Amino acid sequence: MPDHFQGYQINKTEAGQTCELKQLSDDDLMEGDVTIRVEYSTLNYKDGLALTGKSPVVRKFPLTPGIDFSGTVISSDHDRFKTGDRVVLNGFGVGEVHSGGYAQKARVNGDWLVHLPDSIDLRQAMAIGTAGYTAMLCVMALEHHGIVPDSGDLLVTGASGGVGSVAVAILNKLGYRVVATTGRMEEKDYLRGLGAADVIDRKDFSEKARPLYKELWAGAVDVAGGNTLANVLSQIKYGGAVAACGLADSMELPASVAPFILRGVTLYGIDSVTAPMNKREVAWKRLAEDLDMKLLEDLSFDLSFNDLPKAAEQILEGKIRGRAIVKLPD
Repeated sequence: MPDHFQGYQINKTEAGQTCELKQLSDDDLMEGDVTIRVEYSTLNYKDGLALTGKSPVVRKFPLTPGIDFSGTVISSDHDRFKTGDRVVLNGFGVGEVHSGGYAQKARVNGDWLVHLPDSIDLRQAMAIGTAGYTAMLCVMALEHHGIVPDSGDLLVTGASGGVGSVAVAILNKLGYRVVATTGRMEEKDYLRGLGAADVIDRKDFSEKARPLYKELWAGAVDVAGGNTLANVLSQIKYGGAVAACGLADSMELPASVAPFILRGVTLYGIDSVTAPMNKREVAWKRLAEDLDMKLLEDLSFDLSFNDLPKAAEQILEGKIRGRAIVKLPD
């Protein structure tokens, strides 16, 4: 692969943050023992914040954004990887303090990489992306808690987004009855197509939560935080659990201890960024087994590499549905 390649680069100036698509060179690559030809990336909410500069996601400059990617190893000094290996990366500060997936090349620490399962191709890996990988971590937490399909309905908040869409699809395939919330009720048919048995408006979860409400859900996957999570917790059945992985609503949690001490509810925090390698490998293996790849295709769309800045604004405005697959230029 040539020494020069295309990539986005974020810089900080006196006027603020800039983001440009430019010609980069191997000198722009950061430290690491594995160099990868990046073939696909995706667009996550955090990427939208990084590209627009609307939140201080990027903490080292200059830097190539993109918190995940899939690709092929070009060269390696790491004992787990060799030239030609297909790999996927999620998290570990990539796209925040270490250059990430929005360039044709990346150099990273091999300890951050996962060998891609044989049954998942590089494009599918980014249809899944960090959002799908996070969704699987949430499912694994609920399973670990002992929640099974016979336990009752599961709730997925923010179900039109990346994490929510994949969570609905996985849980449905595993035999759970899933109820989805969304702020876009026009997406009801889309969510039912993913396997949601019912779809309810997220505004029902936006008001200040009662300490306890009627017991409705055996468990939940929450991407919102804030009043949404507080309301969800108040509705969880005795002994149930919530896997919380996002803050699309708020970082605050204006909740009561009542669900925890009167109903024995458990709140699992899902960290996808620095999750240990053994958990990552299990999650990707499970994705290969428990995610319907045809359904994955239905909830994904192709996004032009050149359109990333515009799409970054749209994802922050809640205008992007499902999974955006970004093909890096050949």
